[in-house]
Amino acid sequence: MTRSRIHPAWLVLSAVALAMMTASGIRTAFGVYVKPMEAEFGWSRAALSEVAALSLLLLGAVSPLAGRLADRWGPRRVIALSIVLLGVGTIGTAFVRELWHVYMTAGILMALGSGGAGLTTGSTVIARWFEARRGLAIGVSSAAISVGQLGIIPLAAVLTLNQGWRTSYLVLGLGLLVFVFPLVAGFLRNEPEERGLQPYGATGPLRTSIEAAALQRAGRVSLVDAARVPQLWLLMATQFVCGCTSIGMILTHFMPHALEHGFTEIQASMALGVMGAMNVVGTIASGWICDRFGRCGPLATFYLLRGMSLLLLPYVWSAPSLLVWAAIFGLNYFSTVPPTTTLTVNIFGRYSVGELSGWIFFAHQVGAALGAAIAGWVFEWSGTYTSAFVSAAVLAFLGSALTLLIREEPISSRPMAVSAAA
Repeated sequence: MTRSRIHPAWLVLSAVALAMMTASGIRTAFGVYVKPMEAEFGWSRAALSEVAALSLLLLGAVSPLAGRLADRWGPRRVIALSIVLLGVGTIGTAFVRELWHVYMTAGILMALGSGGAGLTTGSTVIARWFEARRGLAIGVSSAAISVGQLGIIPLAAVLTLNQGWRTSYLVLGLGLLVFVFPLVAGFLRNEPEERGLQPYGATGPLRTSIEAAALQRAGRVSLVDAARVPQLWLLMATQFVCGCTSIGMILTHFMPHALEHGFTEIQASMALGVMGAMNVVGTIASGWICDRFGRCGPLATFYLLRGMSLLLLPYVWSAPSLLVWAAIFGLNYFSTVPPTTTLTVNIFGRYSVGELSGWIFFAHQVGAALGAAIAGWVFEWSGTYTSAFVSAAVLAFLGSALTLLIREEPISSRPMAVSAAA
């Protein structure tokens, strides 16, 4: 009897990574279209920035709902529907004529679609399909977000330069519906029991679909139950720190900080490119480390290293040192995702990870929004980002300490029911 060399879990992971890669890349490419829209319609930079802000807000706000639906209806439906929604929003943006059209398509539809096909629902799939190598699988899917941004944003720019911004949006939207949607819908499955399989690395007897459904109902931890234990609040607090010290502080203000310190736009852009490339390496490595050495210790170390790198940023003055700093920070940029998500799965169970990860990610986005705003206020007040970066470093050190308080013990909302078939 011939054994399959590749467990179907890895094919499912490929479908999840494809969905997350395209959803993230297309949504974040909006900056490519700002100046062409300004040139055609005369809209202000502030008005288009508000579209981007609305998109970021909805991206975080939709995560708990998308996660809840994934836990209850299955992630396959949620992700497939989200890809369609993102494709419709992308194609719709190619035909906008008024500013409110952009709010509806790029600001709302694309944000809802990207959020529904993002890390929250992707983690739900991985939690169900992987018992072993779960950290690595989450690292791969998280790295796909960076790969999407690194690949799709330049593609959008090239299409815009050669064919115009409307054609660029149209091509990306059609690509989602014609190529990405069939692949995702074809390979993605809610859980291995649907195919008569066990999760990758699982041991013990194979469960039937009825037993899996009973386990899902019994094993789900509600938000109310989770909120009664400190683990959820600690995970949300540390992800708040993550959002503030990464997307909010660095992604928003790294470029103006570099220009203020005499670096050219090319040098700063190269540093961002290095940061993005090393982010892919660091996120996958983080997942591997979590599988080998646990979650809390590495997560605390990642926050500690982030704080130290933020302290050094104001004192980077040469182009080579800027690239070195970007490489170090890039390794640590998304490295918090695999340990945080695997902790959520291990503590609250694989049938609760969607909704709870959604709320944890929402805390991340709140931190990102506040970090971006506070750094801007600090610069307006002092004329430098130094105080903001030092404060962010202190916050990262606090996040490292909070991580060590997390107890990786399973939480159950009710006693596990014994299968009637037993």
